[in-house]
Amino acid sequence: MVGQRLAGRTFVGFYSSDLKRAFETAEVIGTATGAQPRPEASLREIFLGDWEGLRTEEIAERFPEAWASWVEEPDWDVVPGGEGAALFDARVGAALDGILRRHAHGDVLVVTHGGVIQMALHRIVGRPSRGLFPFRIQNASISLLEKRDGRIVIGGVNDIGHLEVPLMTKGQGPRDD
Repeated sequence: MVGQRLAGRTFVGFYSSDLKRAFETAEVIGTATGAQPRPEASLREIFLGDWEGLRTEEIAERFPEAWASWVEEPDWDVVPGGEGAALFDARVGAALDGILRRHAHGDVLVVTHGGVIQMALHRIVGRPSRGLFPFRIQNASISLLEKRDGRIVIGGVNDIGHLEVPLMTKGQGPRDD
């Protein structure tokens, strides 16, 4: 569906996280757009160390002190063996800066993960993120960053207009009519 939405667009650059699900999504988009994604390890989701692949209940059971700290105040730095906030921010920042340097003009497509998108948004608004993400980023959503007069501005976040399933169902939205 994302590929259909982007079909007909021309991209001067096309990058994707090299992790399986993101890269497979990028390949599907590439088929619809005629572009070939370039895999980038720097666009991977944050590495969660000892928590990687675990469900919340498992984390709470295996790492009760770290989980209690996370629940009190989410912070990537409490994740045992994890990448940590500063390294994640630096990695995402360097990846985005490099992409922007390589493509001064034109549209660039980046297929990545919610945490990477969150970090990019935080950088633009000038607010550090240590673990709690205030933006809703759904799978297959589109977020738009625009370069204007040498600055980056947020043009849209979590656009899911191309998805068949509505975000809110009757009784869950601001209006119930």
